Amino acid sequence: MTRLLVAAAIVLWSTQAMAGLAQRQIEGVALAPAANAKVPADLVFKALDGNNITLGAAIGHRPTLLLPADFTCRQICGPALTIVSAALQQTGLIAGRDYSLVVVGIDARNDLADARRFAGAQVGGPGVAVLTGSTAAINRLTTAIGYHFEADTANDAVAHPAALVTLSPDGRVTRALSSLALQPQDLRIALIEAGRGTIGGLAGRIALLCYGFDAVHGVYTSRIEMLLQLAGAGTCALVMGAIALLLARARRSGAPT
Repeated sequence: MTRLLVAAAIVLWSTQAMAGLAQRQIEGVALAPAANAKVPADLVFKALDGNNITLGAAIGHRPTLLLPADFTCRQICGPALTIVSAALQQTGLIAGRDYSLVVVGIDARNDLADARRFAGAQVGGPGVAVLTGSTAAINRLTTAIGYHFEADTANDAVAHPAALVTLSPDGRVTRALSSLALQPQDLRIALIEAGRGTIGGLAGRIALLCYGFDAVHGVYTSRIEMLLQLAGAGTCALVMGAIALLLARARRSGAPT
């Protein structure tokens, strides 16, 4: 997979935090999943109820939206969760039946109280997991999906990509999307794609045929629109070619043009 290069989805943090990081650290903050990236299903985290849960159990053999977040970040992660929650509600898909939502804290210092405050009333119920974990578990997961972040200990902040990934039911990364520029249609298609067309019905499968993914911007684009544009350009080229051919024949025959 290519690196996600949308400004809103690469890295956003406060000016104060930026001052505590070297340029090479800032440049290393990105979401860049490797080809065939897969999350470790055996990783153990702690759910909001205080019980341990494996990542595989949280995925639950369903297409999954995995959102890494800093539970104490209000500038970016709070709004990102609001956007994701609102987009999910507009997809027409149902958590626990069609997909799973897994929100994982990227700062091991965040505890269950931080996780509960972050989730609030925005997400919850069947198919939704908000997880805290150890530094080792967090690092193993973020490394697996190519999610590179930097802790700014001097300013007690974390520089991180404002982005998320979708996973297939077996935990393979299928798409990387911006969490701040997320559109319900894009999210629906990404989840249907992650489920290989097993959710969303016939309309979902048709949507997969009609849309292409722009990995640079982390959004879906209509293939139909692109094909129409190409067809229009081809028609113009054919017409211009025919006119040129007629003019050339007229000149050879000596007929007035």
